[in-house]
Order: sequence, then C-alpha cells, then structure tokens
Amino acid sequence: MQFHVKQGFVQDETADLLVVNLFEGVTEPGGATRALDQALNGLVTQVIAAGDFKGKLGETQVLYSGGALTAPRVLITGLGKQADFGLAKARKAAAAAAKKARELGVARLATVVHGAGAGGLDAADAAAALVEGTLLGSYRYRGYKRAEGDNGKPELAEVVVLEADADKLAAVQQGMAAGQVVGEAANWARDLVNEPPNYLTPSEMARRVVQRAEAAGLKAQVLGEAEMAELGMGSLLGIARGSDEEAQLIVLEHIPQGVDPASLSTVALVGKAITFDTGGISIKPAENMWKMKGDMGGGAATAAALVAAAGLNLPVHAVAVIAASENMPGGDAIKPSDVVTAMNGKTVEIISTDAEGRQVLADAMCYAARYQPDAMVDIATLTGAIGIALGSDLAGLFCDDETLRGRLAAAGELTGESLWPMPLWQPYRKLLDTDAADMKHTGGRLGGSITAALFLREFAGEQPWAHLDIASVSWQEENSPFAVRGASGFGARLLTELLGAYAG
Repeated sequence: MQFHVKQGFVQDETADLLVVNLFEGVTEPGGATRALDQALNGLVTQVIAAGDFKGKLGETQVLYSGGALTAPRVLITGLGKQADFGLAKARKAAAAAAKKARELGVARLATVVHGAGAGGLDAADAAAALVEGTLLGSYRYRGYKRAEGDNGKPELAEVVVLEADADKLAAVQQGMAAGQVVGEAANWARDLVNEPPNYLTPSEMARRVVQRAEAAGLKAQVLGEAEMAELGMGSLLGIARGSDEEAQLIVLEHIPQGVDPASLSTVALVGKAITFDTGGISIKPAENMWKMKGDMGGGAATAAALVAAAGLNLPVHAVAVIAASENMPGGDAIKPSDVVTAMNGKTVEIISTDAEGRQVLADAMCYAARYQPDAMVDIATLTGAIGIALGSDLAGLFCDDETLRGRLAAAGELTGESLWPMPLWQPYRKLLDTDAADMKHTGGRLGGSITAALFLREFAGEQPWAHLDIASVSWQEENSPFAVRGASGFGARLLTELLGAYAG
C-alpha cells in the first residue's frame, strides 16, 4: 500500500472515497468535515440530525456525493467521545475507515489526519496512528485460497493524506513514514501467526524471520539443536524431542547505524514460538486444537518489533531471542515426571508436557541474559488461566521493576495493546517445590498464570524483567469494526514502543 501526503482540502481531492471524522455527540461538524458538509449542501448535517450517525468509535457512514464533488463517495468515521480521545482511538478510527473502504472495493482513498485538529494530537503522532490504523484495518491474510480479491473488488492500494497547513506537512510526512514501518511489521507478525503449521515449521519460521531481519539491516543467526545441546539447553530440547522438526533458536540484534552500542541501553526481548502445540504426551482435546498454530505469537511479535526498530533506526541496542519448536507426542517425547536441566544448571521436573512454553522460554531467557541487558521482557501465549482472569482485551503484565512496569503500561496505552498488572506473589513460589529436582514447572490450576511467571523469574537473570502473557489476546475470534478474525499481532507495536522508550 502506498501513502502520500499532500497539501490541500479533502473536498477538492479526486479519489474513490474521501474520509473525514466526527466526535460522538457533535451536532454541527467543524473543520474538514464542515467544509465537506457545505460542499454537499448540508448532507452530513442531515445525517446527524436524523440520528443515522452518532460519531461512536468504530461507527462509519457512507454518503454519496451525487456529483457535488469529484469523488463519488464520502465516509465519516466516528472518533468516540472527545473527552476520552487519544492516539489509540485515532488509530481505531482509521482502522474502521480502512476496513469499510476494503469492503467497498476502494482502490484510492483520501483522508484527513484524525485528531490533529480539534483532537489536540501532535501532527506526527496522529499521522503515524492514521497510517498504522489504515494498515491494521485493511489487513487480510491471503493464505492459500486460489480466489483473488474480495469477490472481484480491488484492494486498497493508495492512500492520500491531506493536510491544509503547510507548516505541518513535514511532521505529517515523518509520522506517516514511522507509522508505515510499524504497521507493516505488525501485519507481518499477523501473517506468521495465521500461517498453517505444515508450512510454518520451526526451520521455515527461522528462514522467514532471518530473511526479513537481514533485509531490514538486523544481525541474525540461528542455532540448531546441536549448538543448543553444547550450551546445555536441556529444557528447550526436552520439548523438541517429540517432533521430527528440528528446534531453532533465532537470535536477532539491532544496532543503530553509526552508533557505538556500548553507549546505548540494551533491551532483550524473548519470544515463545511453538509453531504447533499438541500438548505433547499431555495431549490437548481435539476441539480447537487447530488454533495452536498460533502458539508462536510471542515469537512473531518479538521478531516484528526488532524489524520495526531497524526500520525506525531507534537509538537502542535491542536483542531478540526466539525459541521455535513443535510440541508433539512422538516416541521420544518428554514425559510427565521427567527431569531436564536448563542452561543455567537448574533442574526442572516436568508435570505436564502441555506447559511447554515456559520450558523453551527458560533456556531462551538464559541465552538472552548473556547480553547483559538493562531490561528483559519475555512474551508468550503462555496460560489459559490469564484469559479466565482478564478476558480477551487485556494481556497479563508480570514485572519486578517499577520503571519497566511503567514503561510497558505506557506503551500499552499508546498503542492500544492493553496490559494489566498481575502479582508476582512470592508465597506461591513454594507451589513449585518438588523432591525430584530444583523445582517443578507448574504449581497447579489455582494461580496458574502467577506460578508460571514465578517459574520464569528463575531464569531471567538479575536485570529488571517483565513477562507478558498474551494467550487470550493474540487471536481475535470474531470480526470487529477495526479488525478481522484471526491473528491480532498483539505485542509487535507494544514492544516497538517500549524500545523507543529506552532509546537515547
């Protein structure tokens, strides 16, 4: 998709669709929406007066110009209540408009920057949100369908962003460029999660990630099972034993151009990438097992964040360590009551082979600690328990450092990828005690997300650390005004924003 900025007024532009906006409860439109209303002889005002459009977030209304404009159609997208407005809502308004445009078969769209006027947003930030939202809202996973397009309708290919104020053009252009980098990276993460597991094996995921990473200017390497064995990664390799597909440890590194990495903050991101999870010997029920192709959502988000950091040339030293494996019930599969030894020498008794994510993360976190980061964040579709606690809108945030917790919460608010702080309740650590090893890897059903986080803390090292449990937010069950059913890409934009917070 191509994006262009142009000085001008939306009502004068020639396009398949013109996009303006309205806050909820507004009866007399202002700014660009008012100018367009006047060009349409009060049609927008009539629609508002009739109660057909209220300006709620996610609401859209298509109007037909009847020859009053050079564009045949106009779309109003709701911004929600002005008192609650911010970047996340500006992004959603753009996504709703783009999704509607795709449904209409619009190939060329012209739009104002939502929120840069009466919304009070910085022009560059608002432009970035506009482009991100447009990319996210127009996303569609193509997969392996033979049919092209939406019932023969063209795809949205070009977006013209109109800004009347010449003094804002440079800021809008800058924001648009940043938004395109981040939006495209997030959609790439969605592609990876949506991909069928027979196509996206651990080795194929490693190939695709390395290819995209090197194209973005990242350093990339992949460790195979023999190299992991030399490092003592018995925890990760224990999970990989049941599959004929070889596990891969993908390591990416972003060092901004022309900067000594020693002068920068180092942030390590660790992602779980189980490309398919049967549960192993502790096999899952057949119903909904197909969704376990998405058990690599944390790894996809981590890779996308590094690609975005490179595209933005963020002044931060960022490292990603992604543990990719299948979890299968093969003849050599790990069994409940087996004991494995992690890279840091700690021994772990396996209770359920379906608690495989924390096992692969344990060794990946030990590896990431070798970079002596200033902060480490792991991200994983780890526990079903987090969805019981927080539902499908919030990811769980476990963190042992106030500064890191605050930066993650702020990043979640800015990106709309919302986090909720969860307790690292130390008394529950005793639930991981066992006679057979240094610890067992599960503490039972009660407090399952908490004990999983406490287990991971044993492998994080001494620097500030956070664990993001995204099991309930990485997959969207139903279509919404802003997005389509399937992978959400949760974490890609959040982690990019976090890396930006450490830049300097």
